[in-house]
Amino acid sequence: MLKLRSLFAVLTLALALTLAQGQQPADAADTKPGLFVNLTTDDTWSATKAIMFAHQKALKNGLSPVVVWLNVQGIYLADAKRPSPTHGLMKDNLHEMLQAFMQDGGIVYACQACSAAAGLVQTDFIDGVQMGNQEAILGLLADPKVKTLAW
Repeated sequence: MLKLRSLFAVLTLALALTLAQGQQPADAADTKPGLFVNLTTDDTWSATKAIMFAHQKALKNGLSPVVVWLNVQGIYLADAKRPSPTHGLMKDNLHEMLQAFMQDGGIVYACQACSAAAGLVQTDFIDGVQMGNQEAILGLLADPKVKTLAW
């Protein structure tokens, strides 16, 4: 009978330890995920929706980090020399929307390869836009706490 009680105690302890390992600390469970917005177009409607979603729906609701990655034709959205349209009923143009997003803590990366293909360099972009690099982009894409959304 003593052996049976000892075996039961060991099994109970093993089960408790197994269950405890699967639990996250309370603060980790409360942390909201980040969002990586892959913006590949300079289409005014699509770009406005992507930037507005990243800023108003994700960043302002506590997701962190919130990143907009401008690539393919999307890099033209941050070209300071290019006219920046205002879509539909919006009051701000796309440059203003990107700048407001960054002022509130959002991050905007421009694809290096796409920038080079378009003849753009860091100084061509509006203030605050960072040239993306493989380490930063792959780090975000591989992060299980960061979700990806594409436009």
